[in-house]
Amino acid sequence: MAKLSRQEKRIRRHKRIRKKVFGTPERPRLCVYRSLNHFYAQIIDDEAGRTLVCASTLDPEYEKLAGKRGGKSIEAAQLVAEIITKKALERGIKKVVFDRGGFMYHGKIKAFADKCRELGLEF
Repeated sequence: MAKLSRQEKRIRRHKRIRKKVFGTPERPRLCVYRSLNHFYAQIIDDEAGRTLVCASTLDPEYEKLAGKRGGKSIEAAQLVAEIITKKALERGIKKVVFDRGGFMYHGKIKAFADKCRELGLEF
């Protein structure tokens, strides 16, 4: 059996997590993804199959706050957390289920989650 790449291992972890984590209208799923250059977050209602709120380092709102487009630092993840939390609270979403996307819970993912909790989202 061939050794799995880091990407394949992450996808396996994400599939294992997704068996247990499911977003409902009352408690939608907050899903994160990080690529080499960007950070993305969505709040999803899995029952309806709809994205309720989204934010990333590619958004114009992020560009206004950061003064640049894109970002791969912890600060960039925290700015995305501010944007998505503000949008979620405007739509009346206070409670979410956190889906870390198969990524390890440290660094940018942990900073993002901590910032969201700090700003009022309940996990």
